[in-house]
Amino acid sequence: MVGSSLTVEIPRGPAEIRSLEGRREFGMLEKWILSPETLKRPLHEVEAEEFERAREVCRLLLEEHIRARGVGEVGTAIEVTEGDDQRVHSHRRLQVCGQKTLFGEVEIERLAYALPGHDSVRPLDQQLALPERSFSQEVQRMGVLRAVQGPFDEAVDHVASVTGLEVSKRSVEQIVRDSAVDFDAFYQETEPSVEDTGPIVVGSVDGKGIPMVKPEGAEKVVRRGKGQKANKKRMATVATVYTTVPRVRTPEEVVESLFRPKLKLVDRKKDRKARTGPEQKRVWASLKDGKEAVIRQMAEEMKLRDPKGEKKQTVLTDGERVLQRLVLQVLPGVLLILDLLHVLEKLWKVAHVFYEERSPEAEAWVKAHALMILQGKVSQVVKGMRQSATKRGLVGEAKKTVACVSAYLYHNRAFMRYHEYLAEGLPIASGAVEGACKNLVKDRFERSGMRWTEDTAEAMLKLRATYLSGDFEDYWDFHLEKEQQRLYGGKNWRPFVVAK
Repeated sequence: MVGSSLTVEIPRGPAEIRSLEGRREFGMLEKWILSPETLKRPLHEVEAEEFERAREVCRLLLEEHIRARGVGEVGTAIEVTEGDDQRVHSHRRLQVCGQKTLFGEVEIERLAYALPGHDSVRPLDQQLALPERSFSQEVQRMGVLRAVQGPFDEAVDHVASVTGLEVSKRSVEQIVRDSAVDFDAFYQETEPSVEDTGPIVVGSVDGKGIPMVKPEGAEKVVRRGKGQKANKKRMATVATVYTTVPRVRTPEEVVESLFRPKLKLVDRKKDRKARTGPEQKRVWASLKDGKEAVIRQMAEEMKLRDPKGEKKQTVLTDGERVLQRLVLQVLPGVLLILDLLHVLEKLWKVAHVFYEERSPEAEAWVKAHALMILQGKVSQVVKGMRQSATKRGLVGEAKKTVACVSAYLYHNRAFMRYHEYLAEGLPIASGAVEGACKNLVKDRFERSGMRWTEDTAEAMLKLRATYLSGDFEDYWDFHLEKEQQRLYGGKNWRPFVVAK
């Protein structure tokens, strides 16, 4: 049975009358900017004040636009269908909500169709695609984008300087967490183009620590002991996938590029232009997903780049045995390559055992042994290092360093056939994932004094990944569409007509 509808007076009036306020404010702005007093002021002062005044004009115009769209009246009652439930909302009342926009806060008057015991339905909210929060989608987008690029405090200040709104740091953090919820769905539904891409698919995976806030109830340390750090880090697993074309090189060319004098900026730019960079590179990371989960995501992404299995697939990692084992388990038959940059780090450790740091002898030693490794002579390098340690009578930490590096190289020799990789034009250094660790994690998460909760860190990793992968704008549109479905897609309604 339909209850009696509540009579509500709907405001009506010609659009010309409603627009007077905005026109009047614009006229005042025009009069002010051409006034004798304003014409005597420095331009930067005029510019700053005009910006503030123009923002108010735009705010009034936006309010007038909203009023011109009415209050969402669709009849005396509406019939709502939610699953198997059907009901009629016949109580009507006008409600006002505030929306914080790029131009300041505006008021939205809309009609709510109500039924006791159920949520009201507001057709205008759906027509305007209003978000759940009081901040407009554009304000949220601005705050999230700035937070992805830098600290939350800077995001708050930027929003305030552009919009005049006061947004708390906590609000920006919550918006960031809410905005990341569609990350997985976005990449599941977005397939990269495989046309005109290189014949090599490269995946890489690594780990990077993120400083976390101390858990509640943690005991306060008055003075840290030796080796104790001010904060505890949790490892995020970082991955990247891209395609590329072969780049055939010789071991000698690689060594020369690694040890040549630092190029001038102009020469570095020319050198980068001469190279063929990664194609459609995607980077991402996760604190919550374990290593195996991220590696499986990497495998799925690699498959998207090579759906027919016609490309050469290779994965670069450091020497962490767990990572290597998981990669070979998830991607059986994939070509696993040990990152050359990690090998060089090991060689430098041994060089500084034998020679002074920064000495020409240490550099010459690393250069010579790097060339041997690139030529496929890993076993000879290991044997020579051990013999040198014995001849020099090394003991203690020095002996341990040489032993550890020797074992590292020996156990990874199956993934160090660099002479073969170079001849095929395959990448031998995981610069992409190392860059991701720096750009995605270090540059945003490890600034002075920063501490992260798990939820906020995970959300920031996802959103910053979309930004660095060049997908932020597409992701934001996707997120807004999904949010609207969550807010308004569960209920279907139509004007209720009483049968005569």
